[in-house]
Parts: sequence; structure tokens; C-alpha cells
Amino acid sequence: MPTPSKAPGVLTRAQRALVEFFRLEAAGGIVLILAAVLALVLVNSPLEGLYHAVVDPVHHWINDGLMAVFFLLVALEIKREALSGQLAGREQLVLPLVCAAAGVLVPALLFTALNHDDASAMRGWAVPTATDIAFALGVLALLGSRVPVGMKLLLSTIAVVDDLIAILIIALFYSQGLSLHALGAAAVALFAMWMLNRRGVKHLAPYLLLGLVLWVCVLKSGVHATLAGVATGLMIPHVDKRNAIDDEVEHSPLETLEHALHPWVAFAIVPLFAFANAGLPLGGMAPAHAFAALPLGIALGLVVGKPIGILGAAFLMRALGWARFPQGVDARAMLGLGMLCGIGFTMSLFIASLAYHDAVRYDEAVLGIFVASVLSALAGLAWLRIVLPARNAG
Repeated sequence: MPTPSKAPGVLTRAQRALVEFFRLEAAGGIVLILAAVLALVLVNSPLEGLYHAVVDPVHHWINDGLMAVFFLLVALEIKREALSGQLAGREQLVLPLVCAAAGVLVPALLFTALNHDDASAMRGWAVPTATDIAFALGVLALLGSRVPVGMKLLLSTIAVVDDLIAILIIALFYSQGLSLHALGAAAVALFAMWMLNRRGVKHLAPYLLLGLVLWVCVLKSGVHATLAGVATGLMIPHVDKRNAIDDEVEHSPLETLEHALHPWVAFAIVPLFAFANAGLPLGGMAPAHAFAALPLGIALGLVVGKPIGILGAAFLMRALGWARFPQGVDARAMLGLGMLCGIGFTMSLFIASLAYHDAVRYDEAVLGIFVASVLSALAGLAWLRIVLPARNAG
């Protein structure tokens, strides 16, 4: 018996989830910007002492604790996209995967070209490789109905793959002083979660309790503690061939947790991280500081490297016949998308905090991130306003 068609104008559950995702990400991006601006204002005002009195005691817990929840959400999104979303099929995966990889490689090469003779600066080679999905979608939201859905999907999928690459970079290059005992305990906790998953346990409580144990073990191991959030997220069950969850009737445990975490991450955790890490003192800085090798390498990597890498990869994939641009997206729109991917704010700040423990180097990195993110946002917004036709919002 054929399945009854849905009434016109009625969104499926998947479509409703997509609309909610974009709404939350866009609004969260605006809150993120406001938090960063507030930190800048406070640290460059007579209230600087108050800012540091509030932030310094909790800075470690925000970066190692709350950001583990952020990475938990990232892992949930990656797993959902890989099993049932934009990364589930080869045709859907090729374009964002190759674009994201090129958008990581070209900025890293540009940064290296300017800083290869400075070992201290080179610790931050990965800073300009990241894209801030909340910030980018927040800027894209300012264009309203001009933006085709396919462009939003491609931007968000590139950013998800970008996050996955960033996670691998953090695990491989920013872990130090490993403790085998703590890693062994972490492996036991991870194995226990894997067994729960294989046995079809769908209650979230045991996964989250084991995730907390895993976080403590990873914190003590020398591997950055946020990676415990990634590992936990990948262990949460989702709809696939191995379970009996009806995708049209009920949420999987992964979706339930993702929906619960999304508002907290978008409106609390990421803005708190920005507030705690974006306090850049500008008093002793001159415009020439932005042209020092480290901040210039970050700025060029994000502003120039990201669009070159993404647009070049997209053209190559299309020329080879391996991928097509989304509906409503032409070469000019792809350039604008590449510009917005140069907004590297949250993840770039996070990698900078891992790479540079020296305050001067860190401030140089933050300066480069700020300049790049503002330029990328303004350039992308202006360019897309020109090249995207106005559409009827109705």
C-alpha cells in the first residue's frame, strides 16, 4: 500500500530538525559575536581587573571542561551526518570532504611560508585551518531569503568535516606528557561504552556517566580532555541498520542528546568560551603589529587560503565530474562561501590556546584571528549580497 503523501507545507521531521539547526546556529553566532565584543571592551577599559578576576579562576574549567561538552556535540553531529545525513552517501560526501581538506591544507601552507623559520610560531600552524560554523551561519543569516538551502547545507557540512579534521589535529599534534596508566583507564571506559552500544543499550545515563569517567582519565593522561567529549559522542547510539528505532516516529538517543545540548552549547558554552578567550589588550598595539609574521600568517591563511582552497577544490571536483555545485550555487556564490569559511573564531582560538602558552604569542594569534574573522565576515557578506539574487521570502 503506498505511503500517503504529506500535505503541502508540512515539514518532515528531518526538515524540521534542519530548520531548527540553522535557526540555533545563526542565533548562537550573534550571541558569540556579542560575547567576544564584550570581552574586548572590558579588557580595554578600567574594568580590566574585574574581567581577569572573573575569568582567570575559571579559564581552565571553561577550556577543558565546558569545551568537552562542545566537542561532544560536534561528535554527535558528525556521527549523525555520517549515518543518516549529508555525509551518508558518496555523492553527498565528496564535495564537502575535498573542499574542507583543501581549506585546511592551503591556510596551513600559507602560515608555514611566513613562519617556517620560527619554531615557536610554528606551533600554531593549525590555527588558520578552522571554520566557525556558528559565526559563519550567523553572518549568512543576515542575507535572509537570498541564501539557497543548498548553500547553507554545503557550508555547514564543510564546517562539520573541518571540525573533524581539527579534532584529529588536536589529538595528533597537541597532546603531550602521556600517562599510560590514565590512557589505560580511559580505554577501559571507552570499551565499556562500546559494549553498551553493541548490546543495544539506548538509555543515555550509562553513556554519560562513563563519559564523565573518560573525561577525568583523559584529563590526567596528557591527551587534551576535550577529546573525551568526542569519544563519548561517537559511542552514543543512532539510527542505523543495527537497531529498531523508527526514524519517522522517535528520536534516537543521539538525536535526543543533540537536541538537548544544542541550545546550551550555542547560547552558553561557546559564548562563555569566547568571553574567556577573546580578551585582547589593544593598548600597546599599533596597526603594524597585524603585519608581524605570526598574525599575518593566520590572517592570510583564513582570509586568502580558505577561499582559494575551497574554491579550487570545488572547481577541480566539478571539472573531473566527481561532484556538482548545489542547486542555486554558482562559482561566484562558491567564492562567497569560501570567504565565510575564513571565519575561524571559536576553533581557531581554541587551537591557539593549545599552541601558545606565552602571553605575547597568544595575543598575536588572537589579533590575527580577530582581523581575519572580521575581514572574512565583511567580505563574504558584501560579496554574497551582490551575487545572490533577492528571493521572495514567502
